[in-house]
Amino acid sequence: MENLKIVEILLIEDNPGDIRLTQEALKEGKINNKLRVISDGAEATDFLFKRNQYQNAPRPDLILLDLNLPKKNGQEVLAEIKADDNLKSIPVIILTISKAEEDIIRSYNLHANCFLVKPIELNKFFEVVKSIENFWLTVVKFPKNE
Repeated sequence: MENLKIVEILLIEDNPGDIRLTQEALKEGKINNKLRVISDGAEATDFLFKRNQYQNAPRPDLILLDLNLPKKNGQEVLAEIKADDNLKSIPVIILTISKAEEDIIRSYNLHANCFLVKPIELNKFFEVVKSIENFWLTVVKFPKNE
């Protein structure tokens, strides 16, 4: 990815504290990004499928997805993303508090690109977000945005 390009990141998260920490960690990073935040699963699918007020929504380059969401859970959102030919190539990183083996297995079976457990400690949370940036936004090559 070119450093001059603004990377579109969609954070699907309902916890205001985790939203704020993710915003701060990405602000301190090296990658020029535009973080958009959606706080429930139904609204997230509206955004991704450009429905209702999101008809002009940009296609994200990367999705950070929590599993525990109101209206539609993260695995339902993930299933819809990965079933759609226009969206399935977008990397989806599960970023959740769940350590449940069934959540991990189901997420990978639904083609999540990565499953990360949110650390409780502030500095560890920052490290996780920075590792996402360092790997997914500097090392990984993506197809051109459709």
